[in-house]
Amino acid sequence: MKGLNPQHRPTVLVVDDVKANRDLIEGQLDGLGYRVAQASNGRDALAMIERAEPDLVLLDINMAGLDGLEVCRRIKADPLRRLVPVILITALTDRETHLTGIEAGADDFLTKPVDREALLLRTRVLLRERMLNKRLDATKSVLLAFARTVEARDRYTIHHAERVGLYAREIGAAAGLAAAGLEVLYTGGVLHDLGKIGTPDAILQKPGPLTEEEFAVMRRHPVDGESICMPLRSTTQFLPIIRHHHERMDGRGYPDHLVGVEIPLGARIAAIADAWDAMVSDRPYRAGLDRDEATRRLRAGAGPQWDPEFVAHFLALLEGGVSERVAAAQEGPSIAGDVGLPIAGTSGQ
Repeated sequence: MKGLNPQHRPTVLVVDDVKANRDLIEGQLDGLGYRVAQASNGRDALAMIERAEPDLVLLDINMAGLDGLEVCRRIKADPLRRLVPVILITALTDRETHLTGIEAGADDFLTKPVDREALLLRTRVLLRERMLNKRLDATKSVLLAFARTVEARDRYTIHHAERVGLYAREIGAAAGLAAAGLEVLYTGGVLHDLGKIGTPDAILQKPGPLTEEEFAVMRRHPVDGESICMPLRSTTQFLPIIRHHHERMDGRGYPDHLVGVEIPLGARIAAIADAWDAMVSDRPYRAGLDRDEATRRLRAGAGPQWDPEFVAHFLALLEGGVSERVAAAQEGPSIAGDVGLPIAGTSGQ
């Protein structure tokens, strides 16, 4: 009888320009339930990885043409493949080779002749990490699907969250944040309004100002979004953006009335991206503002509402054509969004 949860068979790619070496490693892995593929050179290995991503690469360093170090560098430089674990195999045991392999991004090393026990241990450990990473990626995909469900409910805010993520990433880059931080800004920006999945359509799509009671319901969405993501370990880094993107520097924001740098850095950046896109976009209750008026309101809010340092970065980005870059980079449907508490005549929900 077939089980309800058939076991996944990991794929291991063995790369060596000597067939006897490839066959030896495949034989050592025999009987463990892995799918084993072989590549005889670096270029063929990269082509195979492009066609069908393996779960682990066992990679000889000393190969003619494209050597193992360069293949490893290219795998780890690819945003889509960088989490594929790579074990470098070499007959060299000197410190320089080991350090060069670490610099190339290798996850582990094996020394020739390959000891079977060491091979099986390292393979088992890295494949376990690989399966965990794939589950985390699946969790993130489900959350993004929920987020897009929110956006699909309102034609006025379609693609808003994607733009918020892109704008936030641009601000972070201008402020000198590292690549990992930029990815958090982008994904946190896309997920920032996830909590609106529980907000009634009558409120989301109301063609006029909200009542106090309706606005109280709307204001719950940051906390609701955090509650959805809280049990998922893979979303921990996004929670500050989801919960705090409506806080204000003067403490008049929500849900926690944080002041100044008490507001997490990512949320301070995402708040500017969210507000700008909301101001220049059409909403059920008003037409989008022109660029000059939106810029005026952004300047007026620097300090009381938004972090002035990041507002300055964003204004410089606007001069440099960031709106056009975001429009060009935007891909696919996204989720809904809104602006912070009104200032100087800025409407928002």
